[in-house]
Amino acid sequence: MSATHFGGRTRLATVAGAVTAAVAAVVVGVAPARAETGPYVPWSTYLPAWSDQYVPTSANDCVSGKPNCLKATRKELGRILSETAQSCSHSAIFALAYTRITQAYAWSRDIPGYYEDLPYMNHMDAVFAKYYTDAYYNYRAGNRALVPQAWLTAHDAARDHRVSGSGDLLLGMNAHINRDLPFVLAASGLVRPDGVSGKGDYDKVEQFLSEATEPMMAEAAARFDSTLDDSNDPMGLSYSATFQGISAWREAAWRNAEALVSAPTPAARALVAAKIESDAQLVAQGLLQTQAYVPPLTSTTARDSYCSVHRNDAAPLVYPYGTPQPYDY
Repeated sequence: MSATHFGGRTRLATVAGAVTAAVAAVVVGVAPARAETGPYVPWSTYLPAWSDQYVPTSANDCVSGKPNCLKATRKELGRILSETAQSCSHSAIFALAYTRITQAYAWSRDIPGYYEDLPYMNHMDAVFAKYYTDAYYNYRAGNRALVPQAWLTAHDAARDHRVSGSGDLLLGMNAHINRDLPFVLAASGLVRPDGVSGKGDYDKVEQFLSEATEPMMAEAAARFDSTLDDSNDPMGLSYSATFQGISAWREAAWRNAEALVSAPTPAARALVAAKIESDAQLVAQGLLQTQAYVPPLTSTTARDSYCSVHRNDAAPLVYPYGTPQPYDY
């Protein structure tokens, strides 16, 4: 397989347009990853005394960015992956992407000198994950008023089998990057306690994202929707081109976080927040249009049948950290 693409034979060009339009309008010694040993630590045990603000002296492992927090984060993401994948939910593609990218972050943090302030990045990783898990569990419980609109759109589309696999992935990425990430960054702090900007460490994430994107796309295609990966279409959008679009989303998220932090009054901040929400929803609506199934020409039948057979398959490509088991986190 020479390249990995977002989208299938009939959708690759529209995915390219969707990503481009979304960006104009406006996913964290190498050894194979293995399941953590020991008892499962419920994510909820980390919520008492939780703060989205980075406080190095906090007794809460996630607030202070202690290594144990990442273990809990990975297990919680793996729990959602297992739940969605085993049922062939259309939410499984984003759940897989987030789990694998978080594994890649775990790999990167063990490289000496990769980050200047590792606890700061551990904390931000946990806060970012919590925004996703909160939206997921509130949606599952029917608490729609507690779910941001961009996530409602993504989860509704997955529930209704409305869009292609590439559409489900991009809707999740849009909600988490364009909507969640600015608030995560603003709450965690754009400047570390030592007075140094966190932008340098934030940008280092781009390195492992680039390395993990192709195997992640290949695994999602191998397990859930084969149209996600079609290297035979010469007009297809390569994974690297799509990564550049996601990279632009991340840069926009930092700029939006700066706008939140620098807003001079609560009213001004509310206006910035409202624009972040509306811009993310605008992107989501565009993805719904470009990625929707069009019966009887296209439908979800083949995808669902494929998933029922392949949902437990192994990843076909090696990640930077090795080859994970299907539910290895």
